[in-house]
Amino acid sequence: MLNSTNELQFSSENTEEISKLASLALSDDATSSEKNSPGLLEKTGYPDSVYVMAANIFQGIRIEKSPEKVLIKYGNEPLRSSSESEDESLQRLSYELAFSALKYQDILETILIDSYIFPSTTIPDHLSSLIIVMLYDFQDRKFQARFLSDNEESVAEVQEVENLLNSFKTKLAAALARCRIKHDALSIYNILPETVRNQELRASTLPLYAWINTCKISPEEVFHSLKKKGYNKVKSVLHIDDKIFAVDQHCYDVLIFPSHLKNDLLNIDLFKDYKLIFQDKSRSLAVHSVKALLNMDDDILMVNTGSWYTVAHMSILTNNNTSKIFVCGVQSQAKHPDLKNLFTKMGCKNIEILHETFLNIESKDIRLQKVKVILLLPRCSGLGVSNPVEFILNEHEDTGLLKDFSQGGTSEDKLHVLAQQQYEQLTHAMKFTKAQAVVYCTCSVYPEENEAVVKKALEFQDHGIKVQPYRLSPPVLPLCSLKEIHLSTDKFFRMEPSEITNGCFLSVLTRERDPSETVSVKDVLARAAAKGLLDGIELGKSSKREKKKKKSKTSLPKASTTDSNGIQMKIAEFLSRETDAKANRLETSTTKTSAPPKNTIQVACSSQVRKPSKPVTNPLVPTFMKNTSPSRPHQRQANFVRPRPEDRMVVLKPVEIVLPPVMLPFSNPQGIRPQIPTQNFYYRWVGPKTVVPSYLSTPSVSRKGEKPKENLPSSLLRRPRPWL
Repeated sequence: MLNSTNELQFSSENTEEISKLASLALSDDATSSEKNSPGLLEKTGYPDSVYVMAANIFQGIRIEKSPEKVLIKYGNEPLRSSSESEDESLQRLSYELAFSALKYQDILETILIDSYIFPSTTIPDHLSSLIIVMLYDFQDRKFQARFLSDNEESVAEVQEVENLLNSFKTKLAAALARCRIKHDALSIYNILPETVRNQELRASTLPLYAWINTCKISPEEVFHSLKKKGYNKVKSVLHIDDKIFAVDQHCYDVLIFPSHLKNDLLNIDLFKDYKLIFQDKSRSLAVHSVKALLNMDDDILMVNTGSWYTVAHMSILTNNNTSKIFVCGVQSQAKHPDLKNLFTKMGCKNIEILHETFLNIESKDIRLQKVKVILLLPRCSGLGVSNPVEFILNEHEDTGLLKDFSQGGTSEDKLHVLAQQQYEQLTHAMKFTKAQAVVYCTCSVYPEENEAVVKKALEFQDHGIKVQPYRLSPPVLPLCSLKEIHLSTDKFFRMEPSEITNGCFLSVLTRERDPSETVSVKDVLARAAAKGLLDGIELGKSSKREKKKKKSKTSLPKASTTDSNGIQMKIAEFLSRETDAKANRLETSTTKTSAPPKNTIQVACSSQVRKPSKPVTNPLVPTFMKNTSPSRPHQRQANFVRPRPEDRMVVLKPVEIVLPPVMLPFSNPQGIRPQIPTQNFYYRWVGPKTVVPSYLSTPSVSRKGEKPKENLPSSLLRRPRPWL
């Protein structure tokens, strides 16, 4: 320590300066009061165990300097503690204290050197981290004595450092004042980088987000319970200090509370019984985006979920489905029982944990064959988050992120490493051939981790596999409004960090569909729904041979006039909707008639639909014809005379195949077709037919005993297509 002569000399030179020290602090008073409104412990000190935990955290995240710039040496061994506290509130205080000390590390080290503590005293290196965190708290209390509780367990190292700081109280205050004057700042807080100051301001106003566990309670019951506790429902919680809450504008099951109510909320039964769960809004946006892509029996694969509450939220949203949720990356077997216990308390039943890392899971893993959507939450810089301590604790993130937050940015080297890891995980997710969508979500503000990763993965995706490639699709959120969020034209969903929410980036990749298959699905749904034939019909697997077979069934024995009239009415309704679309495809279909037979069949089958077991055979029913060209009839006939054993045909009655005489179309001036008894004819000959849809022709005539039809323009001739 300094001798008395030095103390007298120092005191005479700084009498006026020291008189003002009581009003000086490292952090701005207004910010501190808003950020720590409950802040009794901040004003009177922390328990000894919090100082020890904060020192150990700081030891692992402190900024290491080059040897020529080292002012203070730090030890490599952590401080010993009697027991690691599992109290969440004490852990949060420890992280906050360590993070605050980290932001002011340079200034605190300068103060320790300027006050002659380190040159004049012998301090073990392993106590340097403890001195830093306790010095930050000491100045934040304006160098006032710490309040000690009678039942508090004391730690010898903490008592030793506290006595040292108290003995240098005047010198430390003077060093702090000189530092402020040197930087010409109203407070040392203003010396921090602007990005760090903005992050602190956002954190002071950021509200709390909590989602409702609908497996245990309904939203209406939550509202009623909160009202009984004195909470009122409002439209916005910003700048309101009363006991209020609001419903999130994007997710119907997410509630928003003012940040100062957290301690009060944690003591009510809704949170104790896992009926309300605190979690960042970005995670709720991610799981709701996945839910919008699911069918009833689709499985989900979740990657790098961080918080287990994200898994539970996904499980609860799919509670009414038969979906199963696979979670990969849980390598510690010791966590498995604890996780199962947590999920049981929350009412989650459809979760299966995989202990392999995601990159080690094969895309053809037999367990994941029903996985249709993959949720990827990769490790990221997280600089879109305003309160990094909450983010790290709730999402189980690496404490090393605090180092980037304290500097206001991420180094180029680390950003490149993160982006490469994200790209590898995203491209691996795109290799799962059974999956139909990938949801990619980060809390980063860097394009290198967001748009650049997604665009690169789409550009270099493997087109060799026999599946449709991925494309960007806009996220679908329950209460999404284009006026309230930023949904750009490039289909990426972004929320910038603000005083009401953390930053978030969301991208949805879905597999493209073959245009012909897309039309076919719409046709199937429209026609089958109109006829009430959806039940019992499998729409997913329709072979070309089955479609050719069904095309040949359109000329079976006559149906009753009543059935015919009803069918024609339904057909007329469908035709009114498809007229424009069919007209636009006439030119394309005409061009394709000159292609090889295989391609011709494929185009013709693109709009075929599955039929009921009893086909319609009334000659009054119009028949769609895809091709307008009647040329090369012999080639089209050959396509229909090769039935195969695997074709499943429903034979309504014994039939006899009669081969008609070969004749070219329009060989006779009257355009008369050879009369073939329909009761003995099952297969339809496509080439020579000149059948005209009833809605385009003159009134229909019967096959026997009436005049033959007049010749019609060739532009009206189309390839016949079967009707439902």
